[in-house]
Amino acid sequence: MLDKKIKDDFPILFQEVNDEALVYLDSAATSQKPKQVIDSLVYFYEHDNANVHRGVHTLAERATSSYEASREKVRQFIGAKSTKEVLFTRGTTTSINWVSRSFGDSFVNEGDEILISQMEHHSNVVTWQELAKRQGAKLVYIDLTPEGELDLEDAKNKINERTKIVSVAHASNVLGVTNPVKELAHLVHEVGGVMVVDGAQSVPHMPVDVVDLDADFYAFSGHKVCGPTGIGVLYGKQSLLEKMEPIEFGGEMIDFVYHDHSTWSELPWKFEAGTPNIAGAIALGSAIDYLTEIGMDNIHQHEQELVDYVLPKLLAIDGLTVYGPNDPKKHSGVIAFNLDDVHPHDTATALDMEGVAVRAGHHCAQPLLNYLNIQSTARASFYLYNTKEDADRLVEAILATKEFFANGFI
Repeated sequence: MLDKKIKDDFPILFQEVNDEALVYLDSAATSQKPKQVIDSLVYFYEHDNANVHRGVHTLAERATSSYEASREKVRQFIGAKSTKEVLFTRGTTTSINWVSRSFGDSFVNEGDEILISQMEHHSNVVTWQELAKRQGAKLVYIDLTPEGELDLEDAKNKINERTKIVSVAHASNVLGVTNPVKELAHLVHEVGGVMVVDGAQSVPHMPVDVVDLDADFYAFSGHKVCGPTGIGVLYGKQSLLEKMEPIEFGGEMIDFVYHDHSTWSELPWKFEAGTPNIAGAIALGSAIDYLTEIGMDNIHQHEQELVDYVLPKLLAIDGLTVYGPNDPKKHSGVIAFNLDDVHPHDTATALDMEGVAVRAGHHCAQPLLNYLNIQSTARASFYLYNTKEDADRLVEAILATKEFFANGFI
């Protein structure tokens, strides 16, 4: 387990909610920020605030240097070969939309197929639905095993010469499973397609090497990786990015503007139109520094130990259904569950009264919940600042909630 003192780095966690000490178990929605990241935001605005890539004065040069240094930190963090392959975006949703609009509109044609899985976040569903409609392509879903894992045999049967894109989450935001991205990439590359990966739930929690995975595109959000909101990353193989056209136009991304046409800047800047989220990118670099110092292997192990500890306790609660694998070794720190005869919103509200923050709803994964024949769930999600004591508080709060509703309080 990680040192409990790590929690000291997160000021927001030291407060009471409904007269109870806060237990924050909603990191799959957004992670909390260590003071080192908060301090980096304040420092930028107090010392270096200036636009990047434009001015020659000292503040502008310092801002540009810090901004591009963060790009290099991202490159190292995900194992990309070049900073030309690291594009700053607003988040995972924007990143996937860029791939759909720039790559998809140019390379997907009528009759082609796009494969996604049944467990995808709406960002990785609606985007491809719209591409399929624009281009006359077909959207195909990879099914799941009874335990909620991606059915690789079904994927093998459905990937064919018409498959242009396979896009899946590296890790599910509901089922707590990690998908076989490397194997899928091999399958789609054999038929000449590309592999797109939604890394929103994986990059914060485990070591990621985009080259080893052989992902063609890989997207993630800063706010789930201890960074600020409004900043994200799209990794793309340089050979693909060079063939693609930008989808946003204006300042920053141009080489030269003539009266009747324009030429684009080199990678990565040709995709980054306008003034970027400079402070957010710099603070994302600080978040990467923070996580790197702790070690992503250590973070992953810590979360696995928490799951090993809490999942059997949850499965032992009569009337509680946990979605995804029952084997802790196959389950990440995302645990979706329901109490019999209690609406998930009521469960989450009751847990909140005990100071335990979880999410309730469809988790932006309505196709998955329809596939599971449910409408919503409660969801607890653990991160590096959580402890076994937090896990115990969750179990105790669920038992108290179960007793409360069993006694007829509705």
